[in-house]
This record gives sequence, structure tokens and C-alpha cells, in this order.
Amino acid sequence: MESLPIVIQILSLIGALGFMYFITRLIVMGKLREEYSFIWIACTIILIVFSIWRKGLEQISLALGVFYPPSLIFLAAIFAIIIFLVHLSVVNSKMQQSVKELTHEIAFLRKELAELRQNEPPVSVDMPLVTEP
Repeated sequence: MESLPIVIQILSLIGALGFMYFITRLIVMGKLREEYSFIWIACTIILIVFSIWRKGLEQISLALGVFYPPSLIFLAAIFAIIIFLVHLSVVNSKMQQSVKELTHEIAFLRKELAELRQNEPPVSVDMPLVTEP
């Protein structure tokens, strides 16, 4: 029965390293921005540390007064998700404001272009575009 925790430890280490590879590939392909990659890399490093350091979660949970160590993982994950969602909400709000400003700018430019086209004299096909001396 002692081999079961070692198997779980190896599987969790392989899973964490696989996730690190996945995040690295997303960064290289340009599908994940660097500012968000730091969060995922930090989470993956934490997973790797706890995969290697078997008693670490128990020691940290005892120090914090948590009686069931796996619940500490869920508490930390929920806390991290809430912080990440607030961050994404702020980014989304900034982008909505930028889209609104760009939409206004395009509308003003279209109006100005329409006014310039109305005030321009019509160009005849027969008129030469370049005058020769």
C-alpha cells in the first residue's frame, strides 16, 4: 500500500511537468501573453513543489491550523480563481472603454471624410491629372 502514494506522486509530477510544457508551447506560439503566463507558471511551480515535497502540504496546513490538508489546496485554488477573475474583469473593462473610444474616433473620421468629399470639386475623367509645362 506504500507504493500508492509514490505512484500518485509520480503521476502528479508528470502532470505538472506536462502542464508546464503546455503553457510553454502556448507562449511560444503566441497564444498566451507573457503577463498571464507568469500566473500559470507560478501555479505550475507550486504543483511541482508539492509533487516532490510529499509532507509539505501537511506541514503548511498544520502551521495554518487547517485540519484536512487537501482542503487547503481547494481554499488556495478558490482564492486564486477569485483574484484572477477580478483581474480579468478589470482588463475587460479597460478594453470596453478602448473599444468605445475607438468607435467614436471612427465615427468622427467618417463624418470628416464625408464632409471633405462633399466640399471637393468633382473630378472629371477628361481632366489631366498631371499638368505639363
